[in-house]
Amino acid sequence: MTDRYQSLAHNPIGKFVVKNLGLPNPPELERWSEGAPLVKGTVLIGAAPKGTLGTTLNTTLKSSGIDVVGVRAEGKKYKGLVFDATGITDTAGLADMQQFFTPALRSLAGSGRLVVIGTLPEQAATDTAAIAQRALEGFVRSAGKEVGGNGSTANLVYAGAGAEGALASTLEFLLSPKSAFVSGQVIRLGLTDLVTPDAVADPAQPLAGKVALITGASRGLGAAMARTLHRDGAAIVGLDVPGLKDELDAVMAELGGTSIAEDITAADAPKVIAKALKDAHGGVDIVVHNAGITRDKRLKNMKTENWNLVIDISVGAPQRITAELLKQQLIRQGGRVIGISSIAGIAGNNGQTSYGTAKAGVIGFVQDLSKRVAKDGITVNAIAPGFIETDMVKTMPLGIREAGRRLSSLSQGGQPIDVAEAIAWYANPGSSAISGNVVRVCGQALIGA
Repeated sequence: MTDRYQSLAHNPIGKFVVKNLGLPNPPELERWSEGAPLVKGTVLIGAAPKGTLGTTLNTTLKSSGIDVVGVRAEGKKYKGLVFDATGITDTAGLADMQQFFTPALRSLAGSGRLVVIGTLPEQAATDTAAIAQRALEGFVRSAGKEVGGNGSTANLVYAGAGAEGALASTLEFLLSPKSAFVSGQVIRLGLTDLVTPDAVADPAQPLAGKVALITGASRGLGAAMARTLHRDGAAIVGLDVPGLKDELDAVMAELGGTSIAEDITAADAPKVIAKALKDAHGGVDIVVHNAGITRDKRLKNMKTENWNLVIDISVGAPQRITAELLKQQLIRQGGRVIGISSIAGIAGNNGQTSYGTAKAGVIGFVQDLSKRVAKDGITVNAIAPGFIETDMVKTMPLGIREAGRRLSSLSQGGQPIDVAEAIAWYANPGSSAISGNVVRVCGQALIGA
């Protein structure tokens, strides 16, 4: 859906009105386009004394084709600012981070990126180090709100023990325009034993040879995910309800994929899906549980049948389908299971008790399953979208719609491609150190954590 306010704010008259009345001024966000470099500009890196990454950070970024420097030049603009905070062992050491960013922020280009890399607080060597590392979260979230006005973002990566060499796919995502609507997020590497990244033969098509199942793939977010994973080389299996078979078939025909027309809440759905994947591909590498519905009502007016349907589609059916695929050993080594949560499952929302419950359940599903399947070389993560410009937005009252758009650090709604790019990052073979994570794609919405 078109954001008319954003268009108005960027014409000459609108600029004058917005500036003089102090109204929200949504920046133009830079998004990645095929054939473009990963980062259009130079990245400045810094480090606290005794940082554990050493030359790894510099080498990792350069191997990803990113132009990196370690000394700021007066008058030069930087597309990214990356700080190795792993060497901060007490709160006094946090000043090292401030001393890097304060002068560097004056050189940050539009749609720039701030990335801080720390150590998982629970793995810190001392209590003072754990406290200082936890403080990084407040820094990043506050910095994200400062830089959002020019389309820039700020994010934190905690690298667990042994995960220092698995940063590449995450830094490529966070520093590139692919993460345009991801800000104020905390990403944890090494929560499970899966820390060694798989090799990527072709960076332009990292998912070549992989098979991806996407539920709810006929339209909106699901169709965007299908197109994006196909762009990255995956063979797509799209699933949707029988009533949307024509739309699903059209998307799959475009991508050379295959369709499964099935109600995922049906008792035999897990076995039907498993058989289709086994017969067509011998298994699956990426499972994206995207299907979901809303039946919004205040709790006092909620119908039990609607409550049950919302819960089952978002979290009950994904559990049963995943369990069946695991039972038949159809999710291959290095597999990815990805759930779609929502900021409603984190912060709650008036009139969405069923939806909020379901999407919080997705988080529980991820946190539980990720630990159980790590031994099988499978990662489990979730994306929690915020306000995304889909057809569903048209049904919202104007006031709620505008509030959803403006109440974020980036003062606008996201696009379906923003969610799809985050899915592609999780699916990347280089992302095997990422499991048990829930990352919001919400432009750093001002509600929730």
